[in-house]
Amino acid sequence: MGSDKFYSDEGPPQRVHVPAFELDEHPVTNADFAEFIAATGYLTVAEKPLDPTEFPDLPPQDLTPGGLVFTPSAGPVDLGDWRQWWRWSPGASWRHPLGPGSDTVGREDHPVVQVAFADASAYATWAGKRLPTEAEWEFAAKGGMPDGLTYAWGNEARPDGALMANTWHGRFPYLNTGANGWNGTSPVRSFPSNGYGLFDMIGNVWEWTDSYYSPRHNAGPGSPDPAAGCACAPRPAQDHKNAEMESGIPRRTLKGGSHLCAPEYCLRYRPAARSPQAEDTATSHIGFRCARSIPNDQ
Repeated sequence: MGSDKFYSDEGPPQRVHVPAFELDEHPVTNADFAEFIAATGYLTVAEKPLDPTEFPDLPPQDLTPGGLVFTPSAGPVDLGDWRQWWRWSPGASWRHPLGPGSDTVGREDHPVVQVAFADASAYATWAGKRLPTEAEWEFAAKGGMPDGLTYAWGNEARPDGALMANTWHGRFPYLNTGANGWNGTSPVRSFPSNGYGLFDMIGNVWEWTDSYYSPRHNAGPGSPDPAAGCACAPRPAQDHKNAEMESGIPRRTLKGGSHLCAPEYCLRYRPAARSPQAEDTATSHIGFRCARSIPNDQ
């Protein structure tokens, strides 16, 4: 897993052991999540007010329930300032992914979004599953392809002109011509599956994993980390600080990229790519899928 060709946090490349497991064919959809909510009455993180003890500097009016919603800019902006295209939207939730006035009607087969890490974990437990580790996710995303390839399907972004994933097309963050007509999330199974028959491992929505984020992978055998050489289980983060809010909220690793990934800003629609995210974050481009361990006797 890993790469030394793109972003520094993807390295060093290393060989790890991943025990047998199963992974959902596609991300959890709005319909799937609605079934979970109906059965349990679960309230997501985005539907609860922010905890003032975790955000002591925020005024009371900013502690209302909500989530981050992508909002295209009017034109070119500084790509080093994410606040140019993200806005806090009170009332945004999995039911209203783009804020008040939006809903999931007609989008039942789209990946559920506006789900924080705790929400994804709660769904997985209810379903009798769990969230995948980063190593499991990356192994599955490669679909059995040889090591060292850039994308999940080879070294060309669009082999023979074929569009392989739902990513940004145009000029980020103000012009998106859409991926096969989809501007934003797309229904699961809209793009080709990989060699393992898995859909949307790349693009559409970022996906939560159970692994804590660290700035680099384990260095392999001989590393001070006792888990070195085996990324098959979560390990404590080396740095729990959330860079956005300067809080102590732990960060988990997201994988796969999303419909917002553009070459000039976020070339992370690759199996080795990864991104840190605070556990309490809910946005309009983060979803998840579940995994299940396979007992040794099967």
